[in-house]
Amino acid sequence: MSEKKVIAVVGATGAQGGGLVRAILADPDGGFAVRALTRDVTSPAAQELVKLGAEVVQADNYDPESLVRAFTGAYGGYFVTNFWAHMSAEKELVEATNLADAAGRAGLEHVVWSTLEDTRDHIPVTGERMPVLQERYNVPHFDAKAEADELFRAAGVPVTFLRTTFYWENLASGWGATRDAGGVLTLSLPMGDSRLAGIAVEDIGRTAYGIFKAGNDYVGQTVHIAGEHLTGAEIAAGLSRAVGEPVVYRPLSHDAYRALGFPGADEAGNMLQYYTEFDEYFTGVRDLETVRKLNPRLQSFDQWLAVNGHTIPRD
Repeated sequence: MSEKKVIAVVGATGAQGGGLVRAILADPDGGFAVRALTRDVTSPAAQELVKLGAEVVQADNYDPESLVRAFTGAYGGYFVTNFWAHMSAEKELVEATNLADAAGRAGLEHVVWSTLEDTRDHIPVTGERMPVLQERYNVPHFDAKAEADELFRAAGVPVTFLRTTFYWENLASGWGATRDAGGVLTLSLPMGDSRLAGIAVEDIGRTAYGIFKAGNDYVGQTVHIAGEHLTGAEIAAGLSRAVGEPVVYRPLSHDAYRALGFPGADEAGNMLQYYTEFDEYFTGVRDLETVRKLNPRLQSFDQWLAVNGHTIPRD
């Protein structure tokens, strides 16, 4: 058998990167090996990857030379940045700049960049429809990632732009149903009757693996992904089945959601307003059958709940 192609996975101990690591390691005859990048190779999460069979190396998105070392000798790379770690578009752009430059210097042959739409293509940054954030963005973690797309082109990196979406896992970690004053589990996502494009985070990794397996077919292409498109009422019905009691959908207005005051509430409210107002576009470009060709194991919401329903809060 020929030598396996090494995929350097940024954020390997996180959600998206971890999903790709597991997808590659679950396919020992697939022709790929994993080089997992992490800031701390001694962490329990990193050591778990070692046990699974990954090569684990130290690298930091803010240390360009560490990235070059980690990418050298690899065939490809999966790049993701975590806005929610610092909630700064400026920092995300620094990370993306370092990643793009290091990929070019190391000569990676195929990078999959986890990105999102630029909401400013649809909503002018005037403050008339939603608050302007961090001086020039509607939804900083969308818009900055989209800005960064050009960094990879400018660096001459062979890249696939993987446009992701809302994780079903968010419904188990603060975005899901909470009990109202009467004790009723209530889903308050401000989506009105619009559909939300959601996906299980491990399916992002599996789909990225499908892109790598396709060779050069997707280099230079943008791939939009989701697992299912559901209204708030449909999500609440799924949650009801999972938790064994009624979950009622009572959507807030976008302004009311932004006013909830939790860290990033304005960012989340703007994002959900974008999802709501551009439902037809956002779900339309995310053709589920196209995604399923790359990832035959793509999960619906109910399939995800069948395995993960126990993680949904009931308090």
